[in-house]
Amino acid sequence: MKEMQKAIQDSVIVKQKILEQEQLLAEIQKVIKLIVDGYRTGKKVLLCGNGGSASDAQHIAAELTGRFYFDRKPLDAEALTANTSHLTAVGNDYSFDEIYARLVEAKGHPGDILIGLSTSGNSPNVVAAIQKGNELGMKTVALTGESGGKLKSLATFLLNVPSSDTPRIQEAHILLAHIICEQVEKQLFERK
Repeated sequence: MKEMQKAIQDSVIVKQKILEQEQLLAEIQKVIKLIVDGYRTGKKVLLCGNGGSASDAQHIAAELTGRFYFDRKPLDAEALTANTSHLTAVGNDYSFDEIYARLVEAKGHPGDILIGLSTSGNSPNVVAAIQKGNELGMKTVALTGESGGKLKSLATFLLNVPSSDTPRIQEAHILLAHIICEQVEKQLFERK
């Protein structure tokens, strides 16, 4: 019982730290504006990550293409994690490090938004995807843990959760993603 309570308390502490970090909160606002402006000008959102972060990428894409709080037009978002034939072919023929960069090169255009999720900020395939996105003139966003890892110096925007504990970081990533999706929906559509 105590371990369960500790896990919940640790999650609350991370979220409290987010509340206290004005720079991080300001960066979240910038990302919301980036996505809203992107959608208003016909851009799309691509997402990538590994393991739990891959699932989070799919979750976020589903919130944008489906609905968040109310029925509205779908928004163009795609998790690059979902095409297993591509992932396994490129992983086998090239390198696992290239699986997302090749999809970014195929699908990304200047002004599109690429969101990379990596708790360490050092996942080689997410780093390569962000680098490719930058080369193509995309706007890049990294959701990471406290240090930001290699993505800290690569992404246009960094949302680095104040923790080094992977499960707590992932929980916070979904919180931030839900805030972003809620605000994007609210700013782009009138609730009927």
